[in-house]
Amino acid sequence: MEFTPLASDFYGFAADLTEAERASLAEVRAFMEERVAPEIQEHWHRDAFPEHLIPGIAALGVVGPGWAETARFENSAVYRGWVALEMSRVDASISTFVGVQNGLVAGSIGVAGSPEQRAEWLPRLADCSTIGAFGLTEPLSGSDSAQGLLTTARREGDEWVLDGAKRWIGNATHADVVVIWAKDVEDGQVKGFIVPTTSPGFRATRIERKISLRMVQNADIELEGVRVPESLRLQGASSFRDTARVLRLTRAEVAWSAVGVMVGAYEAAVRYTSERVQFGQPIAGHQLVQDLLAKSLGHITASIALCVQVSRMLDQGRQEDAHSALAKAFTTARMREVVAWCREVCGGNGIVTDYDVARFFADAEALYTYEGTAQMNALIVGRAITGRSAFA
Repeated sequence: MEFTPLASDFYGFAADLTEAERASLAEVRAFMEERVAPEIQEHWHRDAFPEHLIPGIAALGVVGPGWAETARFENSAVYRGWVALEMSRVDASISTFVGVQNGLVAGSIGVAGSPEQRAEWLPRLADCSTIGAFGLTEPLSGSDSAQGLLTTARREGDEWVLDGAKRWIGNATHADVVVIWAKDVEDGQVKGFIVPTTSPGFRATRIERKISLRMVQNADIELEGVRVPESLRLQGASSFRDTARVLRLTRAEVAWSAVGVMVGAYEAAVRYTSERVQFGQPIAGHQLVQDLLAKSLGHITASIALCVQVSRMLDQGRQEDAHSALAKAFTTARMREVVAWCREVCGGNGIVTDYDVARFFADAEALYTYEGTAQMNALIVGRAITGRSAFA
């Protein structure tokens, strides 16, 4: 299958991908456009995740690349970013599902799991025979998770007892396991646990009435005396620093997803302007419309450049927290501006999902907030700039 560069990749960054990576991206694009796009509006409006598409997602090989245990082809972090972009330009909920399964869940086990845990769980996550979720955020602890985590873990012999609550946990209502981060009552350090959702005392309740990423099955989780064997404790996670190692990997991919949302909204707006006639001609020929489209393309281009470089740094082992934090903060802020301009281009039709832009406009709000707010990521960057922490 031949890979055709996107018109919105104005400076041709995708040309630096390998032949195998471009071929894989062509398959991802075909799946998203042919299988996902025709039915995405229906599922978005029903707040329902299209679970029948999961086998197709697994067959693409986009879950698990980067981990030797999954036997995926050799690829780069830049390639994984382009996958997030290609998925998000059609639908950000599908990209978020993959991001949770691949980056947060497989990432937690890949970064902090023992060799035995990696061998057992990573292939199951890669082929999606096991669906995972990532439990860090809590009802009273989000941005302050490093210090304010309230979920506790208490060791009793060869088991751990977990008590607490989690909120906004994507995939949780249809997951088989959730990686739960909890504070050890003995040493006060954060540790990670692979928790089967069938465990007694585990409950997941879907969050209703969302206006963003409506297909993603976010849930409130309650943990009441949930017993987890020592064998399911992530053996390489002994403090929040290990949790942060996972987030460093995924924040960069959220930045790529933000670019995908920009691209999706921009492409929909360009299509609309060629069809919508006002004052006797398509509005694509109006100066003010072209100004908004040009500004949108500028934001997309700058964001792709930033994402490509931060992913290259990850491939080279040079990426640090501040690098991924800046990428996430910058691209999601630019995304908010682009989806607003694209909605403006579409006028009143921009607020109905028939023309796609409204869906991107709404979904952008979730990406702007999750994986660290713009303000929290700015403080991470500010600490790197000044050497001083401004966290409360």
